Amino acid sequence: MVDLNNENVEPLMLRQGDVLIVKVRSIPEKLDPVERQNGRVILAHGEVTGHAHAIKAKSVALFHDPRLMVAFMTVAGDDPVALEHDERDTIFIPPGNYQIIRQREYLPEAIRNVAD
Repeated sequence: MVDLNNENVEPLMLRQGDVLIVKVRSIPEKLDPVERQNGRVILAHGEVTGHAHAIKAKSVALFHDPRLMVAFMTVAGDDPVALEHDERDTIFIPPGNYQIIRQREYLPEAIRNVAD
């Protein structure tokens, strides 16, 4: 799904804790929009602390592909947006299309998301 070999996309990967954000050329069609929570786009909830990886900027939209179980995000406009988390440094995401990947861990009994 991630196409970093296209000459029109400058490779970009950002990480905040267990959330990896990878720039992609485009996002698939027919995605389900993800509603904002208290005015914020939530990329992931922290299972341990309850804190969230959140963006307040209105120029951001998050989408979910229920078939592939993946999330995509668009950042419109000209300015980077802040991804905030109460226990991590804020990172800034430039405009573009992104795939959101949650870090996972393998255990013999299951593959599960890393708890943040």
